[in-house]
Amino acid sequence: MQYAIVGTAGHVDHGKTELTRALTGVMTDRLQEEQQRGISIKLGFAPLELPDGQRVGLVDVPGHERFIRQMLSGAAGMDLVLLIIAADEGVMPQTREHLDILRLLQVHRAIVVVTKKDLVEEDWLELVMEEIRETLEDTEYREAPMVAVSAITGEGISDLRNLLMEELAGLPGRVSSGKPRLPVDRVFSITGFGTVVTGTLWSGTIRQGDSLMIMPDGIRTRVRGIQVHGEARQEVQAGQRVALNITDVEVRQIPRGSVLVPAGTLEPTFRLDMEMYLLPGKKEMKQRDRVRIHVGTSEVLGRVFLLDRETLQPGERAMVQLRLESQLVVSRQDRVVIRSYSPMDTIGGGPVLDPLPPRHKRFDKEVLDRLATRLSGGPGDLVLQKLGGSAAFGTKEIQAGTGLSEEETSRTLTELLEEGEILLLGDQYIRREGASVLRDQLEDALDTFHRNFPLRPGLSREEVRSRFFQGYSTRFFNRFLETMEDEGLLEARQSFLAAAGFSPEPTEAQSQGIRAMEEAFLQGGFLPPDPAELVAAAGKDAGEYYLYLLGQQKLVKINEQIVFATEYYFRARRILISFLLEKGELKLGDARDLLDSSRKYVLPLLEHFDGLKITRRTGETRIPGPLARKHLEETPETA
Repeated sequence: MQYAIVGTAGHVDHGKTELTRALTGVMTDRLQEEQQRGISIKLGFAPLELPDGQRVGLVDVPGHERFIRQMLSGAAGMDLVLLIIAADEGVMPQTREHLDILRLLQVHRAIVVVTKKDLVEEDWLELVMEEIRETLEDTEYREAPMVAVSAITGEGISDLRNLLMEELAGLPGRVSSGKPRLPVDRVFSITGFGTVVTGTLWSGTIRQGDSLMIMPDGIRTRVRGIQVHGEARQEVQAGQRVALNITDVEVRQIPRGSVLVPAGTLEPTFRLDMEMYLLPGKKEMKQRDRVRIHVGTSEVLGRVFLLDRETLQPGERAMVQLRLESQLVVSRQDRVVIRSYSPMDTIGGGPVLDPLPPRHKRFDKEVLDRLATRLSGGPGDLVLQKLGGSAAFGTKEIQAGTGLSEEETSRTLTELLEEGEILLLGDQYIRREGASVLRDQLEDALDTFHRNFPLRPGLSREEVRSRFFQGYSTRFFNRFLETMEDEGLLEARQSFLAAAGFSPEPTEAQSQGIRAMEEAFLQGGFLPPDPAELVAAAGKDAGEYYLYLLGQQKLVKINEQIVFATEYYFRARRILISFLLEKGELKLGDARDLLDSSRKYVLPLLEHFDGLKITRRTGETRIPGPLARKHLEETPETA
């Protein structure tokens, strides 16, 4: 089932509240001051029953210019507006400002309601309706249906109900499957229940028991109870007016304009990028102008930084960055309304393009191009832009960077994968051409390395990662290498990576030096030479010989100082594990005697075995580790 919010808009004392009562039977002016003055000060809410049985929320907004802030809060959640104009006064200043606000917020559906029909003659009524049509001629409401009513006599109310039913039938509906988002427009406390917040649920579903965050302050809370127009509910969906009884928070901790979302959904910001439209007839906008910024139920102060020009003229659009004096919680495509700081007047607005931007330099073509894509590009363009160059990101990072919903992100990624535009490697996505660039860079690096160091087995895996894959996940890195192996472009050899088909091929002279070095380790047995000293004594190429022997697995490195010939390493492993399994324990002295070696070599070897879970240290004694027998079975019989 889809839900919708209908709101009123119009000049003060044009009959919005009386019309609401005629439609719903509810007097939304709750405050004594409202009733005494005959004007609405706060937002009013009431359930509206339509002829087809549909029940929608009706928001009654104040019409007085002093209460535009409240009007903006109510209008931000509207799906359809009743533009109310009194027959005895016609179009008035606040009518025009409310129209501007509705257009800036992109409330596309409207019904024009001419109230107080009973106070004027038919000829006058026709003149007023003609004036209204002329006013709306250059707006998206020029084709909006119009009905004249009297809230006092009831004339036209039935026609209005039927019009509402017809117009609401054509609405697209809210996104109930996305993450819930509730901008708060009222906060109060009820004795015995605690804190209650109300608002229009913009998206998603909220259920009793859900955990939510109150942003931008980041306060955790839980939904204890839910009501919709006074009726208890287990869950509510997008498009409904809701009241939530929440836990672990006091009224004073929830400023007006707060937003309830699941943890990790939205981040607060002191900056946002947007396309700014300056309404015709307003003063030109200059760099760093201080303004009032309205998003949802929030209002903050900030300054406008023009990114593509020196001044913004009335009727023009520009890319701007708003730098805020207080934090906001916004999402891409949220509608922003801008009012002048003083005197307060609605001057423009537009869509959020980037809710979490860095500071920009003015007239930066790259920045402007990116914002243009965010403005007019489709979901696929936004994802590909996020995956610029050889960048790789996970689903959540892509969603946050593009401002797409969870469903849009998932659908777009699937489509781009099917079209071959992107690849999924491990847990991150990358553009196909970006992966090709990485692959070419790695191939070139391996070829260069092999030319410069022909005796080495290849680049170390960790060096490759630090040089080419910083910022990429481990799963991405491993999967990327696997794809290159599958394509026959490289070979992974233990901790080294080599070009496919590469094998170190020493010259005859090099082979002699390599054999001499290997023989030195073999002669050392369980008392091997210090590698650094051996290399230093053997000449300038000895370092390469040493690395060659390691790469060919002729040597086993315990640490930088202790390196055994592989034959003796495995012999030590067989001797010590066999003794350990037979006797049940092994002391340092036992190991030293069994190998006829010294503490200098045996202790690091035992610590090495501890790491392999061959042994397990208990005090000064080793006992069999969980993998002792497995390693014994894997030790060559010749050892």
